[in-house]
Amino acid sequence: MIKIGLTGSIGMGKSTTSDMFKALGIPVISSDETVHQLYSGEAAPLIEAAFPGTAPEGVVNREALSQHLMAKPEDFKRLEAIIHPLVRVREQKFLDEAAARGEPMVLLDIPLLFETGATDRVDVIVVVSCAAEIQRQRVMARPGMTAEKFEAILSRQTPDAEKRKRADHVIDTGQGLEAARDQVAGIVAALSNTEARGE
Repeated sequence: MIKIGLTGSIGMGKSTTSDMFKALGIPVISSDETVHQLYSGEAAPLIEAAFPGTAPEGVVNREALSQHLMAKPEDFKRLEAIIHPLVRVREQKFLDEAAARGEPMVLLDIPLLFETGATDRVDVIVVVSCAAEIQRQRVMARPGMTAEKFEAILSRQTPDAEKRKRADHVIDTGQGLEAARDQVAGIVAALSNTEARGE
């Protein structure tokens, strides 16, 4: 079973691209979606204990947590120490179930693939990218986004140029949805051939 790692910096169109793989029948697990589930489940009391006032009702208040981390960036490590092991457990369950079904390939949508050392958990790395000005336009159009917040997020991410260098495949989302869809289909076809040959 081929494990595809999908990643890309904020605003590059990773979620949309992930959905394109899903539309082609590739099982997908999203780290972001898993974190959302954990924030309203088992992780909430742990996060409230570590950062009082961020999950008072048993659900993490993402805005309160974000404000805390903006003020104390050093606390990211503490948060990651809580969240990452829980994400890994769910990821492994997803992989075990996919293998049991005989899936030829799966996709792990991991925003911080390089930053968290997750490259050794995947067989193929696909990076979603676009021109910096398109990225900025997309991100700044998001509700509640500020230039300061954008820069803070970028500072925690591996630079796009570095990601592209380390990728097996790069999908350019700056050319529109159809072009991105074609690129995704091309990657899936190439990997299907690899799987069929047993490489």
